[in-house]
Amino acid sequence: MAPPRRILLIEGHPDATSRHLNRELADAYAEGAAAGGHELRRVVVGALDFPLLKRAEEWNHGSLPPTLQASQDAIAWAQHVVIFFPLWLGDMPAVLKGFLEQVARPGFAVGPDGPKPFGHKPLSGRSARVVVTMGMPALAYRWYFRAHSLKSLERNILGFVGFAPIHETLVGSVDQLGETGVAKWLTKLSKLGREAA
Repeated sequence: MAPPRRILLIEGHPDATSRHLNRELADAYAEGAAAGGHELRRVVVGALDFPLLKRAEEWNHGSLPPTLQASQDAIAWAQHVVIFFPLWLGDMPAVLKGFLEQVARPGFAVGPDGPKPFGHKPLSGRSARVVVTMGMPALAYRWYFRAHSLKSLERNILGFVGFAPIHETLVGSVDQLGETGVAKWLTKLSKLGREAA
């Protein structure tokens, strides 16, 4: 069993009120993490109220919205971050992208002088997993579409600010899973949570 870790779950589904597969997967991971003795925090992005950034000046010199301070604190606290989201129009939902843009500020996620690919990475020492649900088969997304949006998140956001290693879980053909298929995925996510992987 993995030694206890501090784990942050980020639910990136825009709908914070309904019961959907992303929430069920996050719950299964959380249950496994609790059983494994890990500390856990959770951010539900769809339940947060924050503005979108519209100018570079806001990102570089503006202040973090007060509603996102607890989220930024949770990222700083975490040793392992798990991001859950559904694939919408081939990418993460806009609210999740807006959230990441807001919290990844200079002085927190990138150096105080802004992003430098080979410079200081303030969030080094943290690992991540990205869990993506989608209507298409996962193999089609990975091989035909080359998982471009996932690779962008891993390379241009998470890896850029220091997360490593970064693992992924792709849950495809969600409309065809049925109860048995969903149950198998919940078991897999619970196991990953127990292992803090």
